[in-house]
Amino acid sequence: MIPLVKPYLPPREELLPELEAILYSGYIAEGQPVYDFENLFGEYLDNQNVLALHSGTDALHIALLLANVGIGDEVISTPMTAEPTNVAITMVGGKVVWGDVDPDTGLLCPKSVRSLITEKTKAIILVHYAGMVCDMNEFNKISEEFNIPIIEDAAHALGSKYKGKRVGSNSAYTIFSLQAIKHMTTVDGGFLSFNKADQIGRARRMRWFGLDKGKPRLENDIVETGYKYAMNNVNATIGLVQMKHLETIVGKYIDNGKFFDEQLKNTNGVQLIKYSEDTEPSYWLYTMMVERREDFIKHMEAHGISASPLHYRNDLHSIFKESKRDLPGLDDFYSKMVHIPCGWWLTNEDREHMVETIKKGW
Repeated sequence: MIPLVKPYLPPREELLPELEAILYSGYIAEGQPVYDFENLFGEYLDNQNVLALHSGTDALHIALLLANVGIGDEVISTPMTAEPTNVAITMVGGKVVWGDVDPDTGLLCPKSVRSLITEKTKAIILVHYAGMVCDMNEFNKISEEFNIPIIEDAAHALGSKYKGKRVGSNSAYTIFSLQAIKHMTTVDGGFLSFNKADQIGRARRMRWFGLDKGKPRLENDIVETGYKYAMNNVNATIGLVQMKHLETIVGKYIDNGKFFDEQLKNTNGVQLIKYSEDTEPSYWLYTMMVERREDFIKHMEAHGISASPLHYRNDLHSIFKESKRDLPGLDDFYSKMVHIPCGWWLTNEDREHMVETIKKGW
């Protein structure tokens, strides 16, 4: 079976010596490897205002706190995402307000978001779902007009671009996930990036109990609650080795995605996604809409290919029952959307087999 997701790890002869060295170095908590990893990741984004964390969820939590979201405040978000995006809002006591999605893309709809803004709205969370980038031209206008910070959830979108630049420096906050099955993994890990440097010092203290690691422990004074969100040297060491392969690996996702874009055009029963203006996806998953989805999934699996909607629409979880509202765009999109593999593990033969299988019909 061709898997839908699969973690990439560097060759053992490259990775294991580095891991052994750090494991027996005597220092495995947050230290120089973390800071070196931050520098390399910042270079990749062309933005040095980045903070390495234990997970993408930690990055979301800190971003919401920095955006001053508190009990009873509203955060407009999308149900078309993995659960941590919206569970993080509950961690600060905020209320989720569901924006609808564009039924042609599955991405948060700017018109819907604009209609939902109130005096209680403290932030907007966008999800660049499956590596596709939201309509940032419109969302930038909304953020500026209403003076509301945007948090870009780019957990699926490492290497995606907006106006020719990699996602990670446009909005006040952008989060990345380095969890097991993402474009790049450090087993667990995440990043929070900023478009300005003014909050990174505070964020750095928040990732370590409110302590300033630049000062001796006995000279510290904690002034606000912090958390144990720091990345450690072991995860960072994996990341440092992974960075040597990142452009190649992400490039394979993108090459595969473009192949499917071209080969599946005008295929009966298939509707391809319309990508937002001025954006370039990184295709963590290849997403499309199909007729009779369950039959499609069975057809693909019968030919050795995994296919799935993967994520459960978040508005159906009981924890969000107070946010329930009609979402016709999501209803339409979610009834038809499906993912097929698009990652680094696909061979040319796999790609051809997948296209031929889809074109046979189901």
